[in-house]
Amino acid sequence: MDDWNTRTKLVHGGVRRSQYGEVSEAIYLTQGFVYDTAEQAQQRFEQAGEDEFIYARYGNPTVRMFEERVAQVEGAEDGFATASGMAAVNGALMSMLRAGDHVVSSRALFGSCLYILEEVLTRYGVEVTFVDGTDLGAWRAAVRPETRAVFLESVSNPTLEVIDITEVARIGHSVGATVIVDNVFATPIFSRALEQGADVVVYSATKHIDGQGRCLGGVILGTQEFIRKTVEPYLKHTGGAMSPFNAWVLLKGMETLDLRVRAQSDAALTIAQALQDDDRLSRVIFPHLPDHAQHAVATRQMEKGGTVLSFELKGGQEAAFRFLNALEIVVISNNLGDAKSIVTHPATTTHSRLSDAQKDALGIAPGLVRLSVGLEAVDDLIADLRGALDAV
Repeated sequence: MDDWNTRTKLVHGGVRRSQYGEVSEAIYLTQGFVYDTAEQAQQRFEQAGEDEFIYARYGNPTVRMFEERVAQVEGAEDGFATASGMAAVNGALMSMLRAGDHVVSSRALFGSCLYILEEVLTRYGVEVTFVDGTDLGAWRAAVRPETRAVFLESVSNPTLEVIDITEVARIGHSVGATVIVDNVFATPIFSRALEQGADVVVYSATKHIDGQGRCLGGVILGTQEFIRKTVEPYLKHTGGAMSPFNAWVLLKGMETLDLRVRAQSDAALTIAQALQDDDRLSRVIFPHLPDHAQHAVATRQMEKGGTVLSFELKGGQEAAFRFLNALEIVVISNNLGDAKSIVTHPATTTHSRLSDAQKDALGIAPGLVRLSVGLEAVDDLIADLRGALDAV
């Protein structure tokens, strides 16, 4: 299986068939499991085997298929599936940190990630230092002997800054820190964060892995020792487990993941190129556009530029709202990586809890719009976007 191509792993990885030999993966919709004897129950609680289960909060056959498939695609030794992407971020950090530890994180993060780092970790005595993720000098200055973890989004939300994983990992490892990468925007198709130096990778499976707006899910990927000895004890006792039904939906999503994100990324680049000279926009941000600030890192680190672009309307929030309200195909929502194209106004939604000063520092201007490109015909999307700009 290690020699299979990614697309083959996405279809066949981790499959466990019952005695009935079903083609589509089975949904084991059960919270518990029956033991033949009391002795067997005792043995399983002492040391469950590779294909033995105790309770759905600890593990489930359908969930295990999903964990194994994602791990095979990512090139990780193991994975632990969670109820949501934020459960994955929280689990990866909380499971390994304690009072007195130090974390260095990039400043440009999704609002909920910022909440965990700013509010939750610090509440329990963990010190957090934020840096400009694109400034390697800032990373070097921030790490110190007690730095236990380095955290970053490989491509930031929503301004699409691209962080050099290899160099930041080298800096983190110089003090013995665990490097945790939220790799959602890069997708498991276009990025190999573990090969580039990350120790742990987290995904919101809600995004591209499902890709059709159906359910929540997340996954933490890393070494078997980290997943089973650090992450699993924390999550199985705190309850962030993935539903077996959601795991089945995500397994079905993975079968078409490669096809979908390649089409979406190609369309995103076409749209970015079509908009970049529009004089109603002050900037268009897409990692594989030549004028992107980290274009060299993005092209080296990611096979394609991803499925999301951002752009800023010159008229500020009023213009942005008029633009959003004039769209006919693209829907207004706060998800991304979906088959439907989705537009978001970050300043008033996903990053609304930030102060104006924080938004300014992160480049989240009142006129900034984030566009997640779906599977519609790209010509229809461009016409829709231009029509909405005309309405502004």
